[in-house]
Amino acid sequence: CLESLAAPLTFTMLQRTRVFRGSSLFWGNASLDGQLSHLLEGFNVTQVLPLEPPDAWARRQREVTTYLTYFSQLVQLFSKERPINYTQSLSCHLGCHLFPNGTTHSFYEVTLNGTAFLSFHVPNATWQRRWPGQHAVADYAEKELMKYPMTTQNLQHFLNTTCVGILQTQSARTGKQRARSHAPLVLGLILGTFALLGMAVGIFLCTGGSC
Repeated sequence: CLESLAAPLTFTMLQRTRVFRGSSLFWGNASLDGQLSHLLEGFNVTQVLPLEPPDAWARRQREVTTYLTYFSQLVQLFSKERPINYTQSLSCHLGCHLFPNGTTHSFYEVTLNGTAFLSFHVPNATWQRRWPGQHAVADYAEKELMKYPMTTQNLQHFLNTTCVGILQTQSARTGKQRARSHAPLVLGLILGTFALLGMAVGIFLCTGGSC
């Protein structure tokens, strides 16, 4: 139908982490134009689409496992220093759209315990607090994230260039070989999000306004 022809191509990733009494639970997925491409369950990440050869994918899996192990150990350390007896949930939703007329739109949104927490304004590479009302942790998070190029200029470049490039390749339908060359960028999105997630969990565990 005509409406479907006007729909944009989309690449999105959803990453969720739940922390309770020092234990971390991870899950999430990535999808390319509505088709599941990667899946995260606990410490295991799998590629649903065969975008990378087995040897390259094995290295990628080890990198993810190493990061998640480090992340869990960090959370355990935080928990010992400042015990929290309730569940904390962090969700990162990011991606980009490519519209039929060639225009694009990228986004990155973070929620904490189901409430809008932060968002990334891609055009000027700035983080913006979304928590309703005054919130010491949200203010702290916004200031800390603005200090690091990884979470500002690098993230802006990834969303505006890398993510959009993946969709342009998909739109061009240039074959399996071209698509495979972009697979490390897809995984780079996952790993880049984990890096930001690691920083964010340290921020939201800083409760009580004593950051």
